Amino acid sequence: MKLLKPKRLCFGDTIGIVAPASAPPDPKAVDRAAAALEKYGFKPKLAKNVRARHGFLAGTDRERATDLMAMFADKKVDAIICLRGGYGAARLLERLDYEVIRRNPKILSGYSDITSLHGALARKVNLISIHAPMLNGALADPRVPEFTRRSFLRTVMEARPAGSISDGYEGKMVSVLRGGVAAGRLIGGNLSLLCASLGTPFAPSFKGKILFFEDISEKPYRLDRMLTQLLNAGILQQVAGVAVGVNRDCNDPDAKPGGEYRQTAADVVKERLATLRVPVVTGLPFGHVDLNATIPVGVKAILDGNKGDLIITEAAVR
Repeated sequence: MKLLKPKRLCFGDTIGIVAPASAPPDPKAVDRAAAALEKYGFKPKLAKNVRARHGFLAGTDRERATDLMAMFADKKVDAIICLRGGYGAARLLERLDYEVIRRNPKILSGYSDITSLHGALARKVNLISIHAPMLNGALADPRVPEFTRRSFLRTVMEARPAGSISDGYEGKMVSVLRGGVAAGRLIGGNLSLLCASLGTPFAPSFKGKILFFEDISEKPYRLDRMLTQLLNAGILQQVAGVAVGVNRDCNDPDAKPGGEYRQTAADVVKERLATLRVPVVTGLPFGHVDLNATIPVGVKAILDGNKGDLIITEAAVR
């Protein structure tokens, strides 16, 4: 299947705002999102049901799927940015018309629960999509770090490789678990959602890819369970390298210093990935954190396990 690249974003373009998973806790977040896009220099277009509520979801499955398909089909919409993650994007996958998406390739941007959509677009359409901050968070926050803002705009507005995701990163949290250099196309996102896709028709291919992942608020034993699932499923044995972001709030709050030994999140990642014979780099600047680099899903990249960096070597847009 031919690789599809979305058209690059230009100032003045129209960006569709959708909520394919959960609704923001504050209803005014929709207005703030639209205002933020205008401030950036874009024209916001709200999905019909973007303010809808249905339990823990931003409207019914039909409403959310209809909104997403309407944005892909609308010739006046140049890109689509998700309002927030939360939960629910996977419920839409059987309702989407992938042929319509294939005929109308455009930027789809988001992360966390939006991982479900990234995987499905990779599997069903072979469309490059954008793992990036959303409009309920960093992109609509006037205090967004320059690192995060620049990484996003560089990736979606310039038809050239974005280069190192660590460019300008001052976090200094990167750690190399296994050295070496690997090249491959990027696949990944939120670890929980990647595991949830396994065994479904929407699970992306991992063979020869550079896997990147992050998670939030998962106790170490849960991280262990998910990484063990990837090992038991033979997924981690297929990849060319593993890039781990910042697993925020993933330590056990009940662990007591000097008490019964409990593994940290870092301990789990190190132990579970130690047997792999590919480069493994952890603590890279992406995840549910302020310094959240944009990563285009599906492009070529190099994971440098000697320098501890992930370098995007292919343009995400045309």
